[in-house]
Amino acid sequence: MRVAATTAVVAGTAGAVSHHQQQKYAGQEAAAQQQQDMAYQQGVADAQAQQQAAPPPPQYAPAPPPAAAAAAPDLTAQLQQLAQLHNAGELSDEEFAQAKQKLLAG
Repeated sequence: MRVAATTAVVAGTAGAVSHHQQQKYAGQEAAAQQQQDMAYQQGVADAQAQQQAAPPPPQYAPAPPPAAAAAAPDLTAQLQQLAQLHNAGELSDEEFAQAKQKLLAG
């Protein structure tokens, strides 16, 4: 019976210590969770404050297409027309070169 009583005391003590440790760790986890929650809430509040304080980004109208892009097909068409005239024999080599230089010079 003495062994049974000693075993009961040891088991009871071990159970009490284990229970105490579990409560201690639970309290530490709760405190850590509370700190994380507070930090999260502060971050949300900071983000909202920045969003309200920052001016909205400026709205820009799209830029019109460059004029050179519109002129390029026209220039190409004119050069092709000159080449056709040159190939057909209506323009001499010298006339073709002069007309081409005039078009490219703008």
